[in-house]
Amino acid sequence: SIVRGTTSLKLVRAVRAAGAKEVHLRSASPQILYPDFYGIDMPERSQLMAATHSMEEMRAVLEVDSLGFLSIDGLYDALGAGPRDPASPQFTDHYFTGDYPTRLLDREIEEGGRDPRGKQLSLLVTA
Repeated sequence: SIVRGTTSLKLVRAVRAAGAKEVHLRSASPQILYPDFYGIDMPERSQLMAATHSMEEMRAVLEVDSLGFLSIDGLYDALGAGPRDPASPQFTDHYFTGDYPTRLLDREIEEGGRDPRGKQLSLLVTA
C-alpha cells in the first residue's frame, strides 16, 4: 500500500537509477484515505498521501509514469465476499472508506466547531 509515499518514492528512484525507462506503480490495496484509531500506527489524515493528493498529484510526487489502486469493490471481489454492504461492511475497511465501527469523538468535536487537534481523543464514550 501507499501510505505516506516516502518508501514508494525511494523504491521508484532506485528502479530508475538501475536503468528503468518507465515505472508503473500498482497497489494491491484501495487508497488509504483515513487513519486507524484502533492500534495500527497510521498517521493523521493530513499525512496520508491519498487523502491529500489527487491521483495525478500522487503520480507526480511518486515520479511514476502511471499509478493505480485496487478499488474497494475489487478488494471485496478478491476476497470472495461479493459486493460491499455499506450498511454493514463484511470487513473492517475504514482505512479506505471512513466507515468506522465506533463513534469518533474527534470527528464529532470537529463538526461541533471545536478544535480536535487532528488526533483521536478517546475510544471511550460516556453518556
